[in-house]
Amino acid sequence: LPSLTLSPSTSSTACGGHAASSDRCRREQIVYLPCIYRNTDIMKPDYLATVDVDPESSTFTQVIHRLPMPNLRDELHHSGWNACSSCFGDASKTRNRLILPSLISSRVYVVDVGTDPRAPQIHKVVEPVDMFWKCDLANPHTSHCLGNGQIMISCIGDPSGNGKGGFVLLDGETFEVIGNWEHPGEAAPFGYDFWYQPRHNVMISTEWGAPKALANGFNPAHVKEGLYGRSIHVWDWTTHRKLQTLDLGEEGAIPLEIRFLHDPDATEGYVGCALRSIVFRFYKTPKGDWAAEKVISVPSKKVEGWVLPEMPGLITDILISLDDRYLFFSNWLHGDIRQYDITDRRNPRLVGQVFLGGSIVSDGSVRVLEDPENQPQPRPRIIQGRRVPGGPQMLQLSLDGRRLYVTTSLYSGWDKQFYPDMAKEGSVMMQIDVDSVDGGLSVNEDFLVDFGKEPGGPSLAHELRYPGGDCTSDIWL
Repeated sequence: LPSLTLSPSTSSTACGGHAASSDRCRREQIVYLPCIYRNTDIMKPDYLATVDVDPESSTFTQVIHRLPMPNLRDELHHSGWNACSSCFGDASKTRNRLILPSLISSRVYVVDVGTDPRAPQIHKVVEPVDMFWKCDLANPHTSHCLGNGQIMISCIGDPSGNGKGGFVLLDGETFEVIGNWEHPGEAAPFGYDFWYQPRHNVMISTEWGAPKALANGFNPAHVKEGLYGRSIHVWDWTTHRKLQTLDLGEEGAIPLEIRFLHDPDATEGYVGCALRSIVFRFYKTPKGDWAAEKVISVPSKKVEGWVLPEMPGLITDILISLDDRYLFFSNWLHGDIRQYDITDRRNPRLVGQVFLGGSIVSDGSVRVLEDPENQPQPRPRIIQGRRVPGGPQMLQLSLDGRRLYVTTSLYSGWDKQFYPDMAKEGSVMMQIDVDSVDGGLSVNEDFLVDFGKEPGGPSLAHELRYPGGDCTSDIWL
Protein backbone atom coordinates (compact mmCIF):
# COMPACT_ATOMS: atom_id res chain seq x y z
CA LEU A 1 0.00 0.00 0.00
CA PRO A 2 1.09 3.58 -0.49
CA SER A 3 2.43 5.56 2.42
CA LEU A 4 0.40 8.22 4.16
CA THR A 5 2.95 10.62 2.68
CA LEU A 6 1.38 12.25 -0.38
CA SER A 7 4.48 13.69 -2.01
CA PRO A 8 7.99 14.81 -1.06
CA SER A 9 6.59 18.28 -0.35
CA THR A 10 4.01 17.03 2.11
CA SER A 11 4.68 17.32 5.82
CA SER A 12 3.22 14.00 6.77
CA THR A 13 3.70 10.91 8.84
CA ALA A 14 5.87 8.39 7.05
CA CYS A 15 4.04 5.20 7.86
CA GLY A 16 2.62 2.48 5.66
CA GLY A 17 -1.12 1.95 5.52
CA HIS A 18 -2.53 -1.57 5.70
CA ALA A 19 0.91 -2.97 6.39
CA ALA A 20 1.75 -0.41 9.07
CA SER A 21 4.47 -1.43 11.51
CA SER A 22 5.74 0.38 14.57
CA ASP A 23 9.33 0.66 13.36
CA ARG A 24 8.24 2.65 10.28
CA CYS A 25 5.86 5.02 12.05
CA ARG A 26 6.84 8.48 13.21
CA ARG A 27 5.15 9.19 16.53
CA GLU A 28 2.43 11.83 16.52
CA GLN A 29 3.57 15.17 17.97
CA ILE A 30 0.50 17.40 17.81
CA VAL A 31 -3.24 16.84 17.58
CA TYR A 32 -5.99 19.17 16.37
CA LEU A 33 -9.34 19.25 18.18
CA PRO A 34 -12.42 21.44 17.62
CA CYS A 35 -13.59 22.94 20.91
CA ILE A 36 -17.21 23.97 21.27
CA TYR A 37 -19.00 26.65 23.30
CA ARG A 38 -22.47 26.22 21.85
CA ASN A 39 -24.96 25.02 24.52
CA THR A 40 -22.69 26.28 27.28
CA ASP A 41 -23.06 29.48 29.29
CA ILE A 42 -20.08 31.02 27.51
CA MET A 43 -20.84 33.33 24.60
CA LYS A 44 -17.62 32.88 22.67
CA PRO A 45 -16.80 31.35 19.29
CA ASP A 46 -15.78 27.72 18.92
CA TYR A 47 -12.08 27.26 18.28
CA LEU A 48 -9.53 24.79 16.95
CA ALA A 49 -7.09 23.67 19.64
CA THR A 50 -3.60 22.41 18.90
CA VAL A 51 -2.41 20.02 21.61
CA ASP A 52 1.20 18.91 22.14
CA VAL A 53 1.32 15.11 22.53
CA ASP A 54 5.10 14.72 22.29
CA PRO A 55 6.36 13.34 25.64
CA GLU A 56 9.80 14.83 24.95
CA SER A 57 8.35 18.34 24.66
CA SER A 58 8.30 20.93 27.44
CA THR A 59 4.64 21.65 26.58
CA PHE A 60 3.49 18.00 26.62
CA THR A 61 -0.30 17.67 27.18
CA GLN A 62 -0.80 21.42 26.85
CA VAL A 63 -2.92 23.40 24.41
CA ILE A 64 -0.24 25.32 22.54
CA HIS A 65 -2.49 27.26 20.16
CA ARG A 66 -6.14 28.28 19.86
CA LEU A 67 -7.73 29.45 16.62
CA PRO A 68 -11.12 31.08 17.31
CA MET A 69 -13.72 31.03 14.55
CA PRO A 70 -15.14 34.43 13.45
CA ASN A 71 -18.72 33.48 14.37
CA LEU A 72 -20.71 32.31 17.38
CA ARG A 73 -22.56 29.00 17.90
CA ASP A 74 -21.18 27.18 14.87
CA GLU A 75 -20.89 23.75 16.54
CA LEU A 76 -17.61 22.61 15.06
CA HIS A 77 -17.71 18.83 15.01
CA HIS A 78 -15.65 16.68 12.62
CA SER A 79 -12.83 17.54 10.25
CA GLY A 80 -11.05 16.24 7.17
CA TRP A 81 -8.31 17.10 4.71
CA ASN A 82 -7.95 18.84 1.37
CA ALA A 83 -5.66 15.97 0.31
CA CYS A 84 -5.02 12.50 1.70
CA SER A 85 -3.81 9.09 0.61
CA SER A 86 -6.38 8.92 -2.17
CA CYS A 87 -4.23 11.57 -3.87
CA PHE A 88 -1.03 9.54 -3.51
CA GLY A 89 1.42 10.05 -6.37
CA ASP A 90 0.16 13.52 -7.31
CA ALA A 91 3.09 15.79 -6.52
CA SER A 92 0.85 18.86 -6.77
CA LYS A 93 -1.24 17.80 -3.76
CA THR A 94 -0.21 18.77 -0.26
CA ARG A 95 -2.06 18.06 2.99
CA ASN A 96 -2.01 21.67 4.13
CA ARG A 97 -5.67 22.56 4.67
CA LEU A 98 -7.94 21.18 7.38
CA ILE A 99 -11.64 21.17 6.43
CA LEU A 100 -13.83 22.11 9.40
CA PRO A 101 -17.59 21.84 8.77
CA SER A 102 -19.97 23.39 11.32
CA LEU A 103 -22.79 21.02 12.18
CA ILE A 104 -25.34 23.68 13.15
CA SER A 105 -24.41 26.93 11.35
CA SER A 106 -23.52 24.98 8.16
CA ARG A 107 -20.41 27.06 7.58
CA VAL A 108 -17.27 25.28 6.41
CA TYR A 109 -13.96 26.66 7.63
CA VAL A 110 -10.84 25.94 5.62
CA VAL A 111 -7.83 26.13 7.95
CA ASP A 112 -4.22 26.61 6.88
CA VAL A 113 -2.16 24.05 8.80
CA GLY A 114 0.71 24.02 6.30
CA THR A 115 2.32 27.41 6.90
CA ASP A 116 2.78 26.70 10.60
CA PRO A 117 1.29 23.37 11.75
CA ARG A 118 1.58 24.42 15.40
CA ALA A 119 -0.33 27.67 14.84
CA PRO A 120 -3.13 27.14 12.27
CA GLN A 121 -4.87 30.12 10.67
CA ILE A 122 -8.15 30.52 8.79
CA HIS A 123 -7.67 30.35 5.03
CA LYS A 124 -11.28 30.65 3.84
CA VAL A 125 -14.87 30.56 5.08
CA VAL A 126 -17.52 28.85 2.96
CA GLU A 127 -20.77 30.53 3.94
CA PRO A 128 -23.90 28.42 4.40
CA VAL A 129 -25.85 30.27 1.72
CA ASP A 130 -23.67 28.60 -0.93
CA MET A 131 -24.56 25.16 0.41
CA PHE A 132 -28.22 26.09 0.80
CA TRP A 133 -28.73 27.57 -2.66
CA LYS A 134 -26.49 25.35 -4.74
CA CYS A 135 -27.20 22.03 -3.06
CA ASP A 136 -30.36 22.41 -0.92
CA LEU A 137 -28.32 20.85 1.89
CA ALA A 138 -27.31 21.87 5.39
CA ASN A 139 -25.64 20.58 8.56
CA PRO A 140 -22.39 19.24 7.07
CA HIS A 141 -20.69 16.40 8.93
CA THR A 142 -17.97 14.16 7.44
CA SER A 143 -15.44 15.39 4.89
CA HIS A 144 -13.16 13.24 2.74
CA CYS A 145 -10.81 14.30 -0.01
CA LEU A 146 -11.24 12.57 -3.36
CA GLY A 147 -8.66 11.24 -5.79
CA ASN A 148 -9.67 13.89 -8.35
CA GLY A 149 -8.75 16.72 -6.00
CA GLN A 150 -12.26 17.62 -4.91
CA ILE A 151 -13.57 17.50 -1.35
CA MET A 152 -16.79 15.69 -0.50
CA ILE A 153 -18.83 16.50 2.61
CA SER A 154 -21.84 14.53 3.83
CA CYS A 155 -24.82 16.46 5.17
CA ILE A 156 -27.57 15.42 7.57
CA GLY A 157 -30.32 17.84 6.62
CA ASP A 158 -31.87 20.42 4.33
CA PRO A 159 -31.96 24.16 5.10
CA SER A 160 -35.32 23.72 6.90
CA GLY A 161 -34.03 21.20 9.42
CA ASN A 162 -35.51 18.11 7.83
CA GLY A 163 -33.46 14.97 7.36
CA LYS A 164 -31.62 14.74 4.05
CA GLY A 165 -28.57 12.61 3.35
CA GLY A 166 -26.84 14.36 0.47
CA PHE A 167 -23.26 15.27 -0.34
CA VAL A 168 -21.61 18.60 -1.14
CA LEU A 169 -18.59 18.87 -3.44
CA LEU A 170 -15.97 21.58 -2.92
CA ASP A 171 -13.26 22.54 -5.35
CA GLY A 172 -9.97 21.41 -3.82
CA GLU A 173 -8.11 24.57 -4.81
CA THR A 174 -10.62 27.41 -4.44
CA PHE A 175 -12.90 25.64 -1.92
CA GLU A 176 -15.93 26.99 -3.73
CA VAL A 177 -19.11 24.91 -3.61
CA ILE A 178 -19.39 23.00 -6.88
CA GLY A 179 -22.74 21.33 -6.26
CA ASN A 180 -24.18 17.98 -5.22
CA TRP A 181 -22.35 14.66 -5.59
CA GLU A 182 -25.59 12.68 -5.73
CA HIS A 183 -28.13 12.94 -8.54
CA PRO A 184 -31.26 15.08 -8.12
CA GLY A 185 -33.90 13.33 -6.06
CA GLU A 186 -31.57 10.54 -4.91
CA ALA A 187 -30.48 11.87 -1.51
CA ALA A 188 -31.01 9.46 1.37
CA PRO A 189 -33.68 10.23 4.00
CA PHE A 190 -30.96 10.91 6.57
CA GLY A 191 -27.21 11.39 6.49
CA TYR A 192 -24.17 11.22 8.72
CA ASP A 193 -20.92 9.43 7.86
CA PHE A 194 -19.55 7.82 4.67
CA TRP A 195 -16.59 5.80 3.45
CA TYR A 196 -15.62 4.82 -0.07
CA GLN A 197 -13.60 1.93 -1.51
CA PRO A 198 -12.50 2.87 -5.06
CA ARG A 199 -11.25 -0.58 -6.12
CA HIS A 200 -14.76 -1.89 -5.68
CA ASN A 201 -16.50 1.21 -7.05
CA VAL A 202 -18.56 1.63 -3.90
CA MET A 203 -19.41 4.19 -1.25
CA ILE A 204 -21.55 3.48 1.81
CA SER A 205 -23.26 6.16 3.90
CA THR A 206 -25.01 6.11 7.28
CA GLU A 207 -27.86 7.92 9.06
CA TRP A 208 -28.25 9.97 12.24
CA GLY A 209 -31.51 11.91 12.31
CA ALA A 210 -33.36 15.06 11.35
CA PRO A 211 -31.49 18.17 12.56
CA LYS A 212 -34.64 19.75 13.96
CA ALA A 213 -35.16 16.65 16.13
CA LEU A 214 -31.63 16.19 17.45
CA ALA A 215 -30.38 19.77 17.62
CA ASN A 216 -31.26 20.48 21.24
CA GLY A 217 -31.27 16.99 22.74
CA PHE A 218 -32.51 13.43 22.32
CA ASN A 219 -36.20 12.56 22.62
CA PRO A 220 -36.88 8.79 22.41
CA ALA A 221 -40.32 9.53 20.98
CA HIS A 222 -38.66 10.95 17.88
CA VAL A 223 -37.31 7.49 17.07
CA LYS A 224 -40.85 6.09 16.91
CA GLU A 225 -41.91 9.12 14.87
CA GLY A 226 -39.34 8.24 12.21
CA LEU A 227 -37.04 11.18 12.80
CA TYR A 228 -33.96 8.98 13.21
CA GLY A 229 -32.42 6.61 10.70
CA ARG A 230 -31.72 2.87 10.78
CA SER A 231 -30.32 2.18 7.31
CA ILE A 232 -27.05 2.29 5.44
CA HIS A 233 -26.94 3.19 1.76
CA VAL A 234 -24.78 1.68 -0.96
CA TRP A 235 -23.74 3.96 -3.83
CA ASP A 236 -22.00 3.42 -7.15
CA TRP A 237 -18.81 5.44 -6.76
CA THR A 238 -18.45 6.17 -10.47
CA THR A 239 -22.01 7.01 -11.48
CA HIS A 240 -23.07 8.45 -8.10
CA ARG A 241 -26.24 6.35 -8.21
CA LYS A 242 -27.75 4.84 -5.08
CA LEU A 243 -27.78 1.06 -5.57
CA GLN A 244 -29.13 -0.35 -2.31
CA THR A 245 -30.60 0.61 1.03
CA LEU A 246 -29.88 -1.90 3.78
CA ASP A 247 -32.48 -1.55 6.54
CA LEU A 248 -30.78 -2.70 9.74
CA GLY A 249 -34.05 -2.86 11.67
CA GLU A 250 -34.63 -1.68 15.23
CA GLU A 251 -31.31 -3.19 16.32
CA GLY A 252 -29.58 -0.96 13.79
CA ALA A 253 -31.21 2.30 14.88
CA ILE A 254 -28.96 5.35 14.47
CA PRO A 255 -26.03 3.87 12.52
CA LEU A 256 -23.25 6.41 12.95
CA GLU A 257 -19.58 5.88 12.17
CA ILE A 258 -18.75 3.51 9.31
CA ARG A 259 -15.34 2.02 8.56
CA PHE A 260 -14.21 -0.14 5.68
CA LEU A 261 -11.12 -2.20 6.40
CA HIS A 262 -8.04 -0.19 5.40
CA ASP A 263 -6.93 -2.81 2.89
CA PRO A 264 -8.17 -1.30 -0.41
CA ASP A 265 -8.92 -4.79 -1.71
CA ALA A 266 -11.29 -5.48 1.19
CA THR A 267 -15.01 -5.78 0.54
CA GLU A 268 -16.16 -5.48 4.13
CA GLY A 269 -16.19 -3.25 7.17
CA TYR A 270 -18.15 -2.32 10.27
CA VAL A 271 -20.73 0.23 11.36
CA GLY A 272 -21.60 1.17 14.94
CA CYS A 273 -25.32 1.56 15.68
CA ALA A 274 -25.79 3.82 18.67
CA LEU A 275 -29.26 3.27 20.08
CA ARG A 276 -29.06 -0.51 20.67
CA SER A 277 -25.27 -0.62 20.85
CA ILE A 278 -24.87 -3.06 17.98
CA VAL A 279 -21.97 -3.39 15.53
CA PHE A 280 -22.90 -4.69 12.10
CA ARG A 281 -20.46 -6.12 9.60
CA PHE A 282 -21.28 -5.11 6.04
CA TYR A 283 -19.87 -7.07 3.13
CA LYS A 284 -20.11 -7.77 -0.57
CA THR A 285 -21.91 -11.02 -1.35
CA PRO A 286 -20.90 -13.59 -3.99
CA LYS A 287 -23.77 -12.22 -6.11
CA GLY A 288 -22.13 -8.80 -6.16
CA ASP A 289 -24.62 -6.92 -3.99
CA TRP A 290 -24.12 -5.87 -0.36
CA ALA A 291 -25.47 -7.21 2.93
CA ALA A 292 -25.04 -6.70 6.67
CA GLU A 293 -24.96 -8.98 9.71
CA LYS A 294 -24.84 -8.32 13.45
CA VAL A 295 -21.47 -9.30 14.93
CA ILE A 296 -21.24 -7.46 18.28
CA SER A 297 -23.99 -6.63 20.77
CA VAL A 298 -23.56 -4.65 24.00
CA PRO A 299 -26.63 -5.42 26.11
CA SER A 300 -28.56 -2.62 27.81
CA LYS A 301 -28.59 -2.51 31.59
CA LYS A 302 -31.75 -2.33 33.69
CA VAL A 303 -31.35 0.70 35.93
CA GLU A 304 -33.09 3.01 38.34
CA GLY A 305 -32.43 6.69 38.83
CA TRP A 306 -32.07 7.37 35.11
CA VAL A 307 -34.42 8.84 32.49
CA LEU A 308 -35.36 5.36 31.15
CA PRO A 309 -35.62 1.94 32.82
CA GLU A 310 -32.94 0.53 30.51
CA MET A 311 -29.65 2.20 29.61
CA PRO A 312 -27.94 1.38 26.30
CA GLY A 313 -24.20 1.55 25.94
CA LEU A 314 -24.62 4.08 23.10
CA ILE A 315 -21.81 3.23 20.70
CA THR A 316 -20.81 6.59 19.29
CA ASP A 317 -17.40 6.13 17.67
CA ILE A 318 -15.57 3.17 16.16
CA LEU A 319 -12.24 2.80 14.42
CA ILE A 320 -10.08 0.07 12.95
CA SER A 321 -6.32 -0.17 13.48
CA LEU A 322 -4.25 0.39 10.36
CA ASP A 323 -3.26 -3.27 10.21
CA ASP A 324 -6.98 -4.22 10.20
CA ARG A 325 -6.50 -6.43 13.24
CA TYR A 326 -8.39 -4.53 15.95
CA LEU A 327 -11.72 -2.74 16.18
CA PHE A 328 -12.23 -0.17 18.95
CA PHE A 329 -15.45 1.52 20.01
CA SER A 330 -16.74 3.75 22.80
CA ASN A 331 -19.91 3.26 24.88
CA TRP A 332 -20.66 6.86 25.79
CA LEU A 333 -23.35 6.09 28.38
CA HIS A 334 -21.96 2.92 29.98
CA GLY A 335 -18.55 4.60 30.03
CA ASP A 336 -16.26 1.98 28.55
CA ILE A 337 -14.00 1.56 25.54
CA ARG A 338 -13.72 -1.91 24.04
CA GLN A 339 -11.07 -3.51 21.86
CA TYR A 340 -11.94 -6.48 19.65
CA ASP A 341 -9.67 -8.78 17.69
CA ILE A 342 -11.29 -8.92 14.23
CA THR A 343 -8.89 -11.38 12.63
CA ASP A 344 -11.98 -13.55 12.23
CA ARG A 345 -14.09 -10.86 10.56
CA ARG A 346 -17.43 -12.50 11.34
CA ASN A 347 -16.62 -13.30 14.96
CA PRO A 348 -14.93 -10.37 16.74
CA ARG A 349 -13.32 -11.35 20.05
CA LEU A 350 -13.24 -8.96 23.03
CA VAL A 351 -9.62 -8.55 24.16
CA GLY A 352 -9.60 -5.21 25.99
CA GLN A 353 -11.91 -3.00 28.01
CA VAL A 354 -11.44 0.08 30.19
CA PHE A 355 -13.97 2.37 31.94
CA LEU A 356 -13.60 6.16 31.73
CA GLY A 357 -16.51 7.84 33.48
CA GLY A 358 -20.01 7.25 32.12
CA SER A 359 -23.48 7.20 33.65
CA ILE A 360 -23.24 4.11 35.86
CA VAL A 361 -20.27 5.01 38.08
CA SER A 362 -20.56 3.51 41.54
CA ASP A 363 -20.94 6.81 43.42
CA GLY A 364 -23.53 8.26 41.02
CA SER A 365 -27.31 8.50 41.19
CA VAL A 366 -27.94 5.55 38.85
CA ARG A 367 -28.14 2.02 40.24
CA VAL A 368 -27.80 -0.99 37.96
CA LEU A 369 -30.51 -3.54 38.75
CA GLU A 370 -29.68 -6.11 36.12
CA ASP A 371 -26.66 -6.45 33.87
CA PRO A 372 -26.52 -9.35 31.40
CA GLU A 373 -22.72 -9.03 31.41
CA ASN A 374 -22.59 -9.22 35.24
CA GLN A 375 -20.10 -6.38 35.54
CA PRO A 376 -19.85 -4.34 38.76
CA GLN A 377 -20.60 -0.64 38.51
CA PRO A 378 -17.24 0.99 37.77
CA ARG A 379 -15.64 3.45 40.11
CA PRO A 380 -15.31 7.02 38.86
CA ARG A 381 -12.14 7.59 36.89
CA ILE A 382 -9.86 10.21 38.40
CA ILE A 383 -6.70 11.25 36.52
CA GLN A 384 -4.29 13.76 38.05
CA GLY A 385 -6.98 14.82 40.51
CA ARG A 386 -9.58 15.50 37.81
CA ARG A 387 -12.71 13.38 37.80
CA VAL A 388 -13.36 12.36 34.20
CA PRO A 389 -16.61 14.05 33.09
CA GLY A 390 -19.05 12.52 30.64
CA GLY A 391 -18.08 9.25 28.99
CA PRO A 392 -15.54 8.17 26.37
CA GLN A 393 -16.57 9.37 22.94
CA MET A 394 -14.26 10.30 20.05
CA LEU A 395 -11.30 8.00 19.45
CA GLN A 396 -8.07 8.26 17.50
CA LEU A 397 -5.39 5.58 17.35
CA SER A 398 -1.69 6.17 16.82
CA LEU A 399 -0.40 4.81 13.55
CA ASP A 400 1.62 2.13 15.33
CA GLY A 401 -1.53 1.03 17.19
CA ARG A 402 -0.09 1.58 20.67
CA ARG A 403 -1.83 4.76 21.85
CA LEU A 404 -5.55 5.48 21.78
CA TYR A 405 -6.59 9.10 22.33
CA VAL A 406 -10.06 9.75 23.75
CA THR A 407 -12.29 12.78 24.31
CA THR A 408 -15.57 12.87 26.23
CA SER A 409 -17.89 15.29 24.40
CA LEU A 410 -20.41 13.89 21.90
CA TYR A 411 -22.37 16.91 20.70
CA SER A 412 -23.15 19.97 22.82
CA GLY A 413 -26.94 19.52 22.80
CA TRP A 414 -26.63 15.92 24.01
CA ASP A 415 -23.76 16.72 26.37
CA LYS A 416 -25.98 19.25 28.13
CA GLN A 417 -28.81 16.71 28.40
CA PHE A 418 -26.92 13.60 29.54
CA TYR A 419 -23.86 15.10 31.24
CA PRO A 420 -24.81 18.63 32.39
CA ASP A 421 -21.79 18.81 34.69
CA MET A 422 -19.47 18.32 31.73
CA ALA A 423 -21.25 21.09 29.81
CA LYS A 424 -20.41 23.41 32.72
CA GLU A 425 -16.97 22.09 33.67
CA GLY A 426 -15.57 21.19 30.25
CA SER A 427 -14.44 17.93 28.70
CA VAL A 428 -11.09 16.15 28.83
CA MET A 429 -8.70 14.34 26.51
CA MET A 430 -7.04 11.12 27.68
CA GLN A 431 -4.60 8.54 26.37
CA ILE A 432 -5.04 4.78 26.60
CA ASP A 433 -2.08 2.44 26.27
CA VAL A 434 -2.91 -0.39 23.86
CA ASP A 435 -1.40 -3.86 23.82
CA SER A 436 -1.20 -4.25 20.05
CA VAL A 437 0.14 -7.82 20.27
CA ASP A 438 -2.23 -9.69 22.59
CA GLY A 439 -4.89 -7.04 23.18
CA GLY A 440 -5.54 -5.01 26.30
CA LEU A 441 -6.24 -1.42 27.36
CA SER A 442 -4.89 0.61 30.30
CA VAL A 443 -5.13 4.28 31.22
CA ASN A 444 -2.00 6.40 30.95
CA GLU A 445 -2.13 8.23 34.29
CA ASP A 446 0.51 10.72 33.12
CA PHE A 447 -1.64 12.07 30.31
CA LEU A 448 -4.56 14.48 30.69
CA VAL A 449 -5.67 17.56 28.78
CA ASP A 450 -8.29 19.37 30.85
CA PHE A 451 -10.47 21.63 28.71
CA GLY A 452 -12.15 22.81 31.89
CA LYS A 453 -9.10 25.02 32.46
CA GLU A 454 -9.19 26.85 29.15
CA PRO A 455 -8.48 30.61 29.39
CA GLY A 456 -11.78 31.44 27.70
CA GLY A 457 -13.71 29.15 30.02
CA PRO A 458 -14.55 25.41 30.00
CA SER A 459 -15.07 24.04 26.49
CA LEU A 460 -16.20 20.78 24.88
CA ALA A 461 -13.42 19.18 22.82
CA HIS A 462 -14.52 16.69 20.20
CA GLU A 463 -12.82 14.91 17.27
CA LEU A 464 -9.04 14.33 17.05
CA ARG A 465 -6.85 14.73 13.95
CA TYR A 466 -3.13 14.20 13.35
CA PRO A 467 -1.49 16.53 10.78
CA GLY A 468 -0.08 13.55 8.89
CA GLY A 469 -3.30 11.59 8.56
CA ASP A 470 -4.79 8.91 10.77
CA CYS A 471 -6.98 5.82 11.03
CA THR A 472 -10.21 7.67 10.24
CA SER A 473 -9.16 10.16 7.56
CA ASP A 474 -7.23 8.23 4.94
CA ILE A 475 -8.54 6.04 2.12
CA TRP A 476 -6.18 4.14 -0.15
CA LEU A 477 -6.59 3.59 -3.87
